[in-house]
Amino acid sequence: MNDNFIGTVRTVFAKMFTFIFFALAAAILVSLSKTVVEGIINGKDIMQIFLSSINTGIIALAVFELALVIHHEYSSHDQEEDAVVGLRRTIPRFIGTVCVALSLEGLIMVIKYSQLELAGNLYYPVAIITSTAFLLIALSVFLYLTKDAKEVSK
Repeated sequence: MNDNFIGTVRTVFAKMFTFIFFALAAAILVSLSKTVVEGIINGKDIMQIFLSSINTGIIALAVFELALVIHHEYSSHDQEEDAVVGLRRTIPRFIGTVCVALSLEGLIMVIKYSQLELAGNLYYPVAIITSTAFLLIALSVFLYLTKDAKEVSK
């Protein structure tokens, strides 16, 4: 097939997915705002409202980061760059956002379970925090193993 056609299709799909993920991030933020306002109006506990809001906000941030990665990686017209170099540039930001989201989720669950005196249910948040640690270790191994990719691609 024609390389120009493939490039055009790639750019169109990248823009569509970027738009979809930006729209999802905006919808999540609107939902977050609505939930906070409704919680305050209905007199719910402010701490519970903000703890659940943190989770939703981090999810919106992760979706936003995904949209940025897609836009940057797939709609750029510079196809000469090595794929590993591109991954080294964009993946750490996205994985970092996911790790922050998972860590916050685990910590919020630990706080919630300790307040409710449900110490027997701590296996799930401990598993989340441990998984986050393994994800960070895997990211560091990837970065270490591909540190010379920039030199090789030149």
